[in-house]
Amino acid sequence: MITKEQVLHALSHVDDPDLKKDLVTLNMIKNVEITPSKIRFDVVLTTPACPLKGHIEHACRNAIALFVDKNIAVDINMTSHVAGPKGDQLPNIKNIILVASGKGGVGKSTVAANLALALHAKGAKIGLIDADIYGPSVPIMFGLEGARPKASKTSDGKTKIEPITKYGIKLLSIGFFTDPNQPVPWRGPMVSTAVKQLFNDAEWGELDYLIVDLPPGTGDVHITVAQGFPISGAVVVTTPQNVALSDAVRGIGMFLMDSINIPLLGVVENMAYFTPAELPDHNYYIFGKDGGKRLAERFNAPFLGEIPLVKSISDSGDNGLPVMMDEDNPARTAFLEIAGKVAQQLSIEQAKVKVVS
Repeated sequence: MITKEQVLHALSHVDDPDLKKDLVTLNMIKNVEITPSKIRFDVVLTTPACPLKGHIEHACRNAIALFVDKNIAVDINMTSHVAGPKGDQLPNIKNIILVASGKGGVGKSTVAANLALALHAKGAKIGLIDADIYGPSVPIMFGLEGARPKASKTSDGKTKIEPITKYGIKLLSIGFFTDPNQPVPWRGPMVSTAVKQLFNDAEWGELDYLIVDLPPGTGDVHITVAQGFPISGAVVVTTPQNVALSDAVRGIGMFLMDSINIPLLGVVENMAYFTPAELPDHNYYIFGKDGGKRLAERFNAPFLGEIPLVKSISDSGDNGLPVMMDEDNPARTAFLEIAGKVAQQLSIEQAKVKVVS
């Protein structure tokens, strides 16, 4: 009769490629069940968006065949448990990820929206805060112009805002509370207060990831969020032009300041190239090539991927149906890959923290 110890010994030869330790040491193997004809167990990954899920499952099957029995059936349940809360503040939100850019017009909000949807498509519980106070875009991008969140009473008598759910993710934007035809002439303290309310006064429930679409630049909102909440990491969006890259450098520099110290999860290059419909095998680098890659290398950070310059991406946001919701759009694949890399890098950063502590 095969024993549990034999199974665990076999699986101790399978390493998590990101965390550089074996699955047994990482306590990722659960619920081992053994019958004369079958071995069953769970592999609990650190994120449902793990891009190496298939690789790990294949390695587990090979380990059982090599060290236990090559003829026995193996039933593996690939599941996940996202790392828990970082503190008492917002205890039901496991990770807060900032999406930032050095300047406007680089597609930061498009990346934030589709990153949120891509993580949800991979099985994660997702929220999205539109913290771009002066230029909120979530109401338009999700077809929610004129929508107003409801308020509800909690068990302790507090009034909470109920985020609006669309396409499976929870949304809040200052655009839900203001007139879209009127400017928002707020000074710094008013802006900071409004942003804090989007976090603290909302009934978010349990979330694996809360994506925050920051305003462009490095201003009051960035400092309020970075110093006021337990941030897991930041994603920086740029385009290939030198002007955008130089502004992105300053944005990255802010996250790396000692007083802020937020891990840089990586760089996304938007509008990277143009591919004409009639020439699908030709990529034209209209704004330059590999600017995002060079920026990532400069800061020893991951390059998360390229988003092509495609009119359908812009049109989908304007029409309230983000490109992630169009399964036939090739840009959807790019966002899914980026989401996997973001989750992957976040797991690596969390493993570093555990080692240090």
